[in-house]
Amino acid sequence: MKGRLLLKTALAVTATAVAGTLATDARSTWYQRLKKPSWQPPPQAFGLVWTPLYVLIACAGTRALSQGDQEGSRAFKKTLATNLALNAAWPALFFRARNPKLALAEILVLNASNAMLVRRGWTLDRRAGLFLLPYAGWTVFATALNTAIARQNDT
Repeated sequence: MKGRLLLKTALAVTATAVAGTLATDARSTWYQRLKKPSWQPPPQAFGLVWTPLYVLIACAGTRALSQGDQEGSRAFKKTLATNLALNAAWPALFFRARNPKLALAEILVLNASNAMLVRRGWTLDRRAGLFLLPYAGWTVFATALNTAIARQNDT
């Protein structure tokens, strides 16, 4: 049962990662011309960070969904699905729509979703909640980066 649950969770997380990757175009002329803060990581850092974060999300999801009562698992599942949809939407808003301000508004909602996901995960399985903390932390950093880009480009 846990193997099937891990597979389903991993597939959902992988679909999110693929959607985000397909929407991201860091080589576009538009993106290259944006003013960016000096503390922005190099482009290759994003893949190096997101890969283990997605693994942690899948592991946390599997742990949380396999714990607790049916109501708690159902609530976590809905929160995770919403969170993954928000996660996948951000690159489309930033890179495809070329709208850092709209992406910033969306990532603020994603941060709230992350807080709820960590809380629900922690309630069902403390290790699941801990596994989600790096994701929540990175998203806060991404929010600061998105804010700086929006401000510096007056978009």
